[in-house]
Amino acid sequence: MRGRPGRWAIAFLAAIGFMTAVVHAQPTAVLFENVRIFDGKASSLSAPSHVLVQGHRIDEISTAPISVDGGADVTVIRAGGRVLMPGLIDAHAHLAMTTISQMTLATSHPNYGVLRAIPDAMDMLMRGVTSVRDAGGPVFGLKRMIDEGRIPGPRIWPSGALISQTAGHGDFRTLYDLPRADGDIHASERYGYAAIADGEAEVLRRVREQLMRGASQIKLMAGGGVSSVYDPIDVSQYTEAEIRAAVEAASAWGTYVMVHAYTAEAVRTAIRAGVKSIEHGQLIDEETIEMMVEHDVWLSIQPFLGDPDPRFPEGSPGRLKQLEVAKGTERTIQLAKQHGVRLAWGVDVLFNAQKAAAQTQQLAVMSRWFSPDEVLKMATSVNAELLAMSGPRNPYPGKLGVVEEGALADLLLADGDPLADIQLIADPGKNFLVIMKNGKIHKNTLK
Repeated sequence: MRGRPGRWAIAFLAAIGFMTAVVHAQPTAVLFENVRIFDGKASSLSAPSHVLVQGHRIDEISTAPISVDGGADVTVIRAGGRVLMPGLIDAHAHLAMTTISQMTLATSHPNYGVLRAIPDAMDMLMRGVTSVRDAGGPVFGLKRMIDEGRIPGPRIWPSGALISQTAGHGDFRTLYDLPRADGDIHASERYGYAAIADGEAEVLRRVREQLMRGASQIKLMAGGGVSSVYDPIDVSQYTEAEIRAAVEAASAWGTYVMVHAYTAEAVRTAIRAGVKSIEHGQLIDEETIEMMVEHDVWLSIQPFLGDPDPRFPEGSPGRLKQLEVAKGTERTIQLAKQHGVRLAWGVDVLFNAQKAAAQTQQLAVMSRWFSPDEVLKMATSVNAELLAMSGPRNPYPGKLGVVEEGALADLLLADGDPLADIQLIADPGKNFLVIMKNGKIHKNTLK
Protein backbone atom coordinates (compact mmCIF):
# COMPACT_ATOMS: atom_id res chain seq x y z
CA MET A 1 0.00 0.00 0.00
CA ARG A 2 1.39 3.37 -0.99
CA GLY A 3 2.39 5.83 1.69
CA ARG A 4 3.18 3.13 4.26
CA PRO A 5 6.78 2.15 5.07
CA GLY A 6 7.87 -1.35 4.16
CA ARG A 7 8.94 -3.90 6.72
CA TRP A 8 12.62 -3.32 6.02
CA ALA A 9 12.23 0.40 6.64
CA ILE A 10 10.39 -0.18 9.92
CA ALA A 11 13.05 -2.65 11.04
CA PHE A 12 15.86 -0.27 10.05
CA LEU A 13 14.32 2.66 11.90
CA ALA A 14 13.64 0.47 14.93
CA ALA A 15 17.27 -0.64 14.92
CA ILE A 16 18.42 2.97 14.73
CA GLY A 17 16.17 3.85 17.65
CA PHE A 18 17.42 0.90 19.69
CA MET A 19 21.06 1.67 18.98
CA THR A 20 20.51 5.32 19.87
CA ALA A 21 18.98 4.25 23.15
CA VAL A 22 21.97 1.98 23.82
CA VAL A 23 24.39 4.82 23.11
CA HIS A 24 22.61 7.17 25.55
CA ALA A 25 21.70 4.64 28.28
CA GLN A 26 25.21 4.10 29.61
CA PRO A 27 26.66 3.83 33.12
CA THR A 28 28.77 6.69 34.39
CA ALA A 29 31.77 4.41 34.95
CA VAL A 30 33.21 1.21 33.49
CA LEU A 31 35.80 -0.88 35.31
CA PHE A 32 37.95 -3.35 33.37
CA GLU A 33 39.30 -5.89 35.84
CA ASN A 34 42.37 -8.04 35.19
CA VAL A 35 43.58 -6.92 31.77
CA ARG A 36 46.97 -6.98 30.09
CA ILE A 37 47.38 -3.64 28.35
CA PHE A 38 48.82 -2.80 24.95
CA ASP A 39 49.05 0.95 25.49
CA GLY A 40 49.61 1.96 21.85
CA LYS A 41 53.30 2.76 22.39
CA ALA A 42 55.09 -0.09 24.14
CA SER A 43 56.29 -3.24 22.39
CA SER A 44 55.01 -5.56 25.15
CA LEU A 45 51.95 -5.98 27.33
CA SER A 46 51.62 -4.61 30.84
CA ALA A 47 51.40 -6.65 34.01
CA PRO A 48 47.84 -7.65 35.00
CA SER A 49 46.05 -4.37 35.61
CA HIS A 50 42.71 -2.68 36.20
CA VAL A 51 41.39 0.28 34.19
CA LEU A 52 38.64 2.64 35.30
CA VAL A 53 36.77 4.74 32.75
CA GLN A 54 34.81 7.69 34.07
CA GLY A 55 32.67 9.54 31.55
CA HIS A 56 34.60 9.93 28.29
CA ARG A 57 38.11 9.39 29.64
CA ILE A 58 40.37 6.84 31.24
CA ASP A 59 40.43 7.87 34.88
CA GLU A 60 42.77 5.38 36.53
CA ILE A 61 45.11 2.52 35.65
CA SER A 62 46.48 0.39 38.46
CA THR A 63 47.96 -3.02 39.16
CA ALA A 64 46.14 -2.89 42.49
CA PRO A 65 42.35 -3.34 42.70
CA ILE A 66 40.42 -0.13 42.01
CA SER A 67 37.54 0.74 44.31
CA VAL A 68 34.66 2.81 42.99
CA ASP A 69 32.21 4.94 44.96
CA GLY A 70 29.42 2.62 46.01
CA GLY A 71 26.79 5.06 44.76
CA ALA A 72 28.19 5.24 41.25
CA ASP A 73 26.55 3.48 38.33
CA VAL A 74 29.37 1.12 37.36
CA THR A 75 29.69 -1.66 34.81
CA VAL A 76 32.37 -4.17 35.77
CA ILE A 77 33.99 -6.12 32.94
CA ARG A 78 35.87 -9.12 34.30
CA ALA A 79 38.38 -9.57 31.51
CA GLY A 80 40.15 -12.67 32.76
CA GLY A 81 43.60 -11.55 31.63
CA ARG A 82 42.56 -10.60 28.10
CA VAL A 83 44.26 -7.74 26.23
CA LEU A 84 42.96 -4.18 26.43
CA MET A 85 44.14 -1.93 23.61
CA PRO A 86 43.27 1.41 21.98
CA GLY A 87 40.59 1.62 19.30
CA LEU A 88 41.95 1.38 15.76
CA ILE A 89 42.39 4.46 13.56
CA ASP A 90 42.05 4.33 9.75
CA ALA A 91 43.88 7.33 8.26
CA HIS A 92 42.32 7.07 4.79
CA ALA A 93 38.60 6.32 4.63
CA HIS A 94 35.76 7.34 2.31
CA LEU A 95 32.62 6.71 4.35
CA ALA A 96 30.30 8.26 1.75
CA MET A 97 31.61 5.93 -0.95
CA THR A 98 32.62 2.77 0.88
CA THR A 99 30.26 -0.06 -0.09
CA ILE A 100 27.93 1.53 -2.62
CA SER A 101 28.82 0.84 -6.27
CA GLN A 102 29.86 3.76 -8.44
CA MET A 103 26.97 3.13 -10.81
CA THR A 104 24.43 3.03 -7.99
CA LEU A 105 25.80 6.25 -6.56
CA ALA A 106 25.59 7.94 -9.96
CA THR A 107 22.02 6.81 -10.70
CA SER A 108 20.34 6.95 -7.26
CA HIS A 109 18.65 9.79 -5.40
CA PRO A 110 21.35 11.86 -3.65
CA ASN A 111 19.93 10.94 -0.23
CA TYR A 112 20.45 7.25 -0.91
CA GLY A 113 24.23 7.48 -0.91
CA VAL A 114 24.23 9.40 2.36
CA LEU A 115 21.85 6.90 3.98
CA ARG A 116 24.00 4.00 2.79
CA ALA A 117 26.87 5.46 4.80
CA ILE A 118 24.96 4.99 8.08
CA PRO A 119 25.23 1.18 8.26
CA ASP A 120 28.75 1.40 6.85
CA ALA A 121 29.75 3.63 9.79
CA MET A 122 28.10 1.21 12.23
CA ASP A 123 29.92 -1.74 10.69
CA MET A 124 33.23 0.11 10.85
CA LEU A 125 32.83 0.75 14.56
CA MET A 126 31.90 -2.90 15.11
CA ARG A 127 35.22 -3.84 13.48
CA GLY A 128 36.99 -1.90 16.23
CA VAL A 129 37.77 1.15 14.09
CA THR A 130 36.88 3.99 16.43
CA SER A 131 38.38 6.89 14.42
CA VAL A 132 38.82 7.67 10.73
CA ARG A 133 40.35 10.46 8.72
CA ASP A 134 37.86 10.74 5.87
CA ALA A 135 39.77 11.49 2.68
CA GLY A 136 36.89 12.91 0.67
CA GLY A 137 33.12 12.89 0.44
CA PRO A 138 29.99 14.44 2.00
CA VAL A 139 30.22 13.11 5.56
CA PHE A 140 29.55 16.27 7.55
CA GLY A 141 25.97 15.26 8.34
CA LEU A 142 26.99 11.70 9.17
CA LYS A 143 29.68 13.01 11.52
CA ARG A 144 27.17 15.24 13.29
CA MET A 145 24.70 12.36 13.73
CA ILE A 146 27.45 10.22 15.26
CA ASP A 147 28.76 13.01 17.49
CA GLU A 148 25.23 13.71 18.76
CA GLY A 149 24.88 10.04 19.71
CA ARG A 150 22.00 9.42 17.31
CA ILE A 151 23.79 6.59 15.52
CA PRO A 152 26.89 4.55 16.37
CA GLY A 153 30.00 5.16 14.30
CA PRO A 154 33.64 6.18 14.47
CA ARG A 155 34.98 9.64 15.13
CA ILE A 156 35.36 11.37 11.77
CA TRP A 157 37.98 13.90 10.67
CA PRO A 158 36.27 15.14 7.46
CA SER A 159 38.05 16.56 4.41
CA GLY A 160 34.88 17.52 2.55
CA ALA A 161 34.84 17.44 -1.21
CA LEU A 162 37.79 16.09 -3.18
CA ILE A 163 39.39 19.13 -4.79
CA SER A 164 40.47 18.33 -8.35
CA GLN A 165 41.60 20.10 -11.48
CA THR A 166 39.72 19.57 -14.73
CA ALA A 167 40.52 16.03 -15.95
CA GLY A 168 41.97 15.24 -12.53
CA HIS A 169 41.42 12.21 -10.34
CA GLY A 170 38.39 13.82 -8.70
CA ASP A 171 36.69 14.93 -11.92
CA PHE A 172 33.64 12.65 -12.18
CA ARG A 173 32.19 14.31 -15.29
CA THR A 174 31.83 12.64 -18.65
CA LEU A 175 32.93 14.03 -22.01
CA TYR A 176 29.29 15.01 -22.60
CA ASP A 177 29.58 17.50 -19.73
CA LEU A 178 32.25 19.46 -21.66
CA PRO A 179 32.92 22.22 -22.33
CA ARG A 180 32.16 23.64 -18.91
CA ALA A 181 30.64 27.10 -18.87
CA ASP A 182 31.44 29.53 -16.07
CA GLY A 183 29.10 28.82 -13.20
CA ASP A 184 28.27 25.24 -14.24
CA ILE A 185 28.18 22.84 -11.30
CA HIS A 186 28.22 19.09 -11.84
CA ALA A 187 26.09 16.82 -9.62
CA SER A 188 29.22 15.44 -7.93
CA GLU A 189 30.07 19.01 -6.90
CA ARG A 190 26.53 19.94 -5.92
CA TYR A 191 26.30 17.06 -3.47
CA GLY A 192 29.77 17.44 -1.97
CA TYR A 193 31.75 14.59 -3.52
CA ALA A 194 34.09 16.73 -5.57
CA ALA A 195 35.03 20.34 -6.26
CA ILE A 196 36.56 21.19 -9.65
CA ALA A 197 39.01 24.07 -9.38
CA ASP A 198 41.44 25.42 -11.98
CA GLY A 199 43.80 28.25 -11.11
CA GLU A 200 44.84 29.67 -7.76
CA ALA A 201 41.69 31.74 -7.24
CA GLU A 202 39.37 28.76 -7.75
CA VAL A 203 41.50 26.56 -5.52
CA LEU A 204 41.34 29.17 -2.76
CA ARG A 205 37.56 29.36 -3.05
CA ARG A 206 37.04 25.60 -2.98
CA VAL A 207 39.39 25.13 -0.01
CA ARG A 208 37.64 27.86 1.93
CA GLU A 209 34.25 26.30 1.15
CA GLN A 210 35.35 23.01 2.71
CA LEU A 211 36.70 24.80 5.77
CA MET A 212 33.40 26.66 6.06
CA ARG A 213 31.58 23.31 6.06
CA GLY A 214 33.78 22.00 8.85
CA ALA A 215 36.73 20.25 7.19
CA SER A 216 39.46 19.29 9.63
CA GLN A 217 42.01 19.05 6.78
CA ILE A 218 41.93 19.53 3.01
CA LYS A 219 42.22 16.83 0.34
CA LEU A 220 43.70 17.73 -3.05
CA MET A 221 44.23 15.49 -6.08
CA ALA A 222 47.84 15.99 -7.22
CA GLY A 223 48.28 13.08 -9.63
CA GLY A 224 46.67 10.42 -11.80
CA GLY A 225 44.47 7.73 -10.31
CA VAL A 226 43.57 4.09 -10.79
CA SER A 227 39.79 4.42 -10.82
CA SER A 228 39.49 7.63 -12.82
CA VAL A 229 38.86 7.35 -16.56
CA TYR A 230 40.60 10.31 -18.18
CA ASP A 231 43.87 10.79 -16.29
CA PRO A 232 46.77 8.36 -16.84
CA ILE A 233 48.55 7.23 -13.69
CA ASP A 234 51.75 9.09 -14.62
CA VAL A 235 50.30 12.60 -14.94
CA SER A 236 50.97 15.32 -12.40
CA GLN A 237 48.02 17.49 -11.47
CA TYR A 238 47.99 21.07 -10.22
CA THR A 239 50.90 23.44 -10.47
CA GLU A 240 53.05 24.19 -7.47
CA ALA A 241 51.41 27.62 -7.22
CA GLU A 242 47.91 26.11 -7.18
CA ILE A 243 48.84 23.61 -4.48
CA ARG A 244 50.56 26.35 -2.47
CA ALA A 245 47.35 28.37 -2.61
CA ALA A 246 45.51 25.45 -0.96
CA VAL A 247 48.27 25.07 1.64
CA GLU A 248 48.18 28.77 2.50
CA ALA A 249 44.39 28.75 2.85
CA ALA A 250 44.50 25.68 5.09
CA SER A 251 47.39 27.07 7.13
CA ALA A 252 45.41 30.23 7.79
CA TRP A 253 42.91 27.98 9.57
CA GLY A 254 45.63 26.14 11.47
CA THR A 255 45.41 22.91 9.48
CA TYR A 256 47.08 21.14 6.55
CA VAL A 257 46.66 19.66 3.07
CA MET A 258 46.79 15.97 2.16
CA VAL A 259 47.23 14.99 -1.48
CA HIS A 260 46.51 11.96 -3.62
CA ALA A 261 49.70 11.22 -5.56
CA TYR A 262 51.57 8.15 -6.77
CA THR A 263 54.54 9.43 -8.76
CA ALA A 264 57.79 11.06 -7.72
CA GLU A 265 57.14 14.22 -9.74
CA ALA A 266 53.65 14.73 -8.28
CA VAL A 267 54.88 14.14 -4.74
CA ARG A 268 57.87 16.48 -5.08
CA THR A 269 55.68 19.26 -6.43
CA ALA A 270 53.34 18.82 -3.47
CA ILE A 271 56.18 18.87 -0.96
CA ARG A 272 57.66 22.06 -2.44
CA ALA A 273 54.21 23.63 -2.08
CA GLY A 274 54.06 22.77 1.63
CA VAL A 275 51.83 19.68 1.70
CA LYS A 276 52.21 17.61 4.90
CA SER A 277 50.60 14.27 4.03
CA ILE A 278 51.06 12.18 0.89
CA GLU A 279 48.37 9.60 0.23
CA HIS A 280 49.64 6.45 -1.54
CA GLY A 281 53.07 7.24 -3.07
CA GLN A 282 53.60 3.75 -4.51
CA LEU A 283 55.58 5.02 -7.52
CA ILE A 284 58.04 7.37 -5.83
CA ASP A 285 61.83 6.98 -5.75
CA GLU A 286 64.53 7.20 -3.10
CA GLU A 287 65.26 10.86 -3.79
CA THR A 288 61.63 11.70 -3.12
CA ILE A 289 61.63 9.63 0.08
CA GLU A 290 64.64 11.62 1.30
CA MET A 291 62.81 14.84 0.44
CA MET A 292 59.86 13.69 2.55
CA VAL A 293 62.13 13.11 5.53
CA GLU A 294 63.80 16.50 5.07
CA HIS A 295 60.45 18.31 5.07
CA ASP A 296 58.82 16.14 7.77
CA VAL A 297 56.08 14.93 5.44
CA TRP A 298 53.89 11.94 6.28
CA LEU A 299 53.30 9.00 3.96
CA SER A 300 49.82 7.55 4.38
CA ILE A 301 50.33 4.13 2.84
CA GLN A 302 47.87 1.42 1.83
CA PRO A 303 48.92 -2.22 1.32
CA PHE A 304 47.90 -2.27 -2.35
CA LEU A 305 48.99 -5.68 -3.64
CA GLY A 306 46.85 -5.98 -6.75
CA ASP A 307 43.97 -7.91 -5.19
CA PRO A 308 41.04 -8.42 -7.61
CA ASP A 309 38.55 -5.58 -7.62
CA PRO A 310 35.05 -5.89 -9.12
CA ARG A 311 35.47 -2.43 -10.68
CA PHE A 312 38.45 -3.54 -12.77
CA PRO A 313 37.98 -6.65 -14.95
CA GLU A 314 41.14 -8.42 -16.05
CA GLY A 315 42.78 -6.60 -18.95
CA SER A 316 40.83 -3.38 -18.43
CA PRO A 317 42.70 -0.03 -18.22
CA GLY A 318 41.80 0.25 -14.55
CA ARG A 319 43.18 -3.21 -13.80
CA LEU A 320 46.43 -2.43 -15.61
CA LYS A 321 46.84 0.78 -13.59
CA GLN A 322 46.01 -1.09 -10.39
CA LEU A 323 48.73 -3.66 -11.08
CA GLU A 324 51.25 -0.92 -11.92
CA VAL A 325 50.63 0.71 -8.54
CA ALA A 326 50.81 -2.66 -6.75
CA LYS A 327 54.30 -3.27 -8.14
CA GLY A 328 55.56 -0.21 -6.27
CA THR A 329 54.08 -0.95 -2.85
CA GLU A 330 56.91 -3.20 -1.65
CA ARG A 331 59.69 -0.84 -2.72
CA THR A 332 58.04 2.28 -1.32
CA ILE A 333 57.45 0.73 2.10
CA GLN A 334 61.00 -0.62 2.27
CA LEU A 335 62.44 2.78 1.33
CA ALA A 336 60.19 4.52 3.84
CA LYS A 337 61.34 2.17 6.60
CA GLN A 338 64.98 2.56 5.62
CA HIS A 339 64.90 6.37 5.72
CA GLY A 340 62.52 6.82 8.65
CA VAL A 341 59.55 8.40 6.90
CA ARG A 342 56.59 8.99 9.18
CA LEU A 343 54.16 6.27 8.10
CA ALA A 344 50.40 6.16 8.60
CA TRP A 345 48.04 3.30 7.72
CA GLY A 346 44.71 3.50 5.91
CA VAL A 347 42.63 1.23 3.70
CA ASP A 348 41.18 3.59 1.05
CA VAL A 349 38.06 1.54 0.29
CA LEU A 350 35.92 2.88 -2.56
CA PHE A 351 32.80 1.23 -4.01
CA ASN A 352 33.82 -2.20 -2.70
CA ALA A 353 31.72 -3.91 -0.02
CA GLN A 354 33.96 -6.97 0.12
CA LYS A 355 37.11 -4.96 0.80
CA ALA A 356 35.26 -2.80 3.34
CA ALA A 357 34.39 -5.90 5.35
CA ALA A 358 38.09 -6.86 5.27
CA GLN A 359 39.24 -3.53 6.74
CA THR A 360 41.15 -5.00 9.68
CA GLN A 361 42.48 -7.78 7.48
CA GLN A 362 44.17 -5.01 5.50
CA LEU A 363 45.80 -3.89 8.73
CA ALA A 364 47.04 -7.41 9.43
CA VAL A 365 48.57 -7.43 5.91
CA MET A 366 51.01 -4.77 7.14
CA SER A 367 52.76 -7.55 9.11
CA ARG A 368 54.37 -8.43 5.76
CA TRP A 369 56.74 -5.50 6.43
CA PHE A 370 56.36 -4.69 10.14
CA SER A 371 56.38 -6.53 13.45
CA PRO A 372 52.99 -6.93 15.19
CA ASP A 373 53.73 -4.15 17.69
CA GLU A 374 54.76 -1.81 14.85
CA VAL A 375 51.52 -2.60 13.01
CA LEU A 376 49.38 -1.88 16.06
CA LYS A 377 51.31 1.28 16.95
CA MET A 378 50.78 2.55 13.40
CA ALA A 379 47.00 2.05 13.66
CA THR A 380 46.77 3.60 17.14
CA SER A 381 49.23 6.11 18.61
CA VAL A 382 51.03 6.92 15.35
CA ASN A 383 47.85 7.58 13.36
CA ALA A 384 46.63 9.66 16.31
CA GLU A 385 49.64 11.95 15.82
CA LEU A 386 48.57 12.47 12.21
CA LEU A 387 45.00 13.29 13.26
CA ALA A 388 46.32 15.85 15.74
CA MET A 389 47.92 17.81 12.88
CA SER A 390 44.52 19.41 12.32
CA GLY A 391 45.42 21.62 15.28
CA PRO A 392 42.52 23.92 16.20
CA ARG A 393 40.37 22.22 13.52
CA ASN A 394 40.70 18.91 15.39
CA PRO A 395 37.07 18.04 16.24
CA TYR A 396 38.06 15.76 19.14
CA PRO A 397 40.82 17.37 21.21
CA GLY A 398 42.41 15.01 23.71
CA LYS A 399 44.72 12.01 23.71
CA LEU A 400 43.75 9.24 21.31
CA GLY A 401 45.38 6.00 20.25
CA VAL A 402 46.75 5.24 23.71
CA VAL A 403 45.68 3.58 26.95
CA GLU A 404 46.78 6.22 29.44
CA GLU A 405 45.19 8.04 32.34
CA GLY A 406 43.42 11.09 30.96
CA ALA A 407 43.16 9.72 27.41
CA LEU A 408 39.85 9.54 25.58
CA ALA A 409 38.29 6.15 26.25
CA ASP A 410 38.34 4.42 22.85
CA LEU A 411 39.14 0.85 23.87
CA LEU A 412 39.02 -2.72 22.56
CA LEU A 413 39.17 -5.91 24.60
CA ALA A 414 40.79 -8.64 22.50
CA ASP A 415 40.32 -12.35 23.09
CA GLY A 416 43.99 -13.22 22.71
CA ASP A 417 47.29 -11.41 22.36
CA PRO A 418 47.60 -9.52 19.04
CA LEU A 419 51.28 -8.86 19.78
CA ALA A 420 51.82 -12.62 19.59
CA ASP A 421 49.30 -13.27 16.80
CA ILE A 422 48.49 -10.20 14.71
CA GLN A 423 45.96 -12.21 12.70
CA LEU A 424 43.55 -11.91 15.65
CA ILE A 425 42.60 -8.46 14.43
CA ALA A 426 41.62 -9.85 11.03
CA ASP A 427 38.47 -11.34 12.61
CA PRO A 428 37.12 -8.52 14.78
CA GLY A 429 33.65 -10.03 15.06
CA LYS A 430 35.10 -13.01 16.88
CA ASN A 431 38.09 -11.54 18.69
CA PHE A 432 37.03 -8.05 19.82
CA LEU A 433 34.81 -8.90 22.77
CA VAL A 434 34.29 -5.35 24.00
CA ILE A 435 34.25 -2.22 21.85
CA MET A 436 34.14 1.16 23.58
CA LYS A 437 34.19 4.59 21.99
CA ASN A 438 34.26 7.81 24.01
CA GLY A 439 33.54 5.87 27.20
CA LYS A 440 30.40 4.24 25.77
CA ILE A 441 30.13 0.48 25.34
CA HIS A 442 28.95 -0.48 21.85
CA LYS A 443 29.68 -4.19 22.14
CA ASN A 444 30.13 -6.43 25.17
CA THR A 445 30.00 -10.22 24.80
CA LEU A 446 31.23 -10.81 28.38
CA LYS A 447 27.95 -9.89 30.05
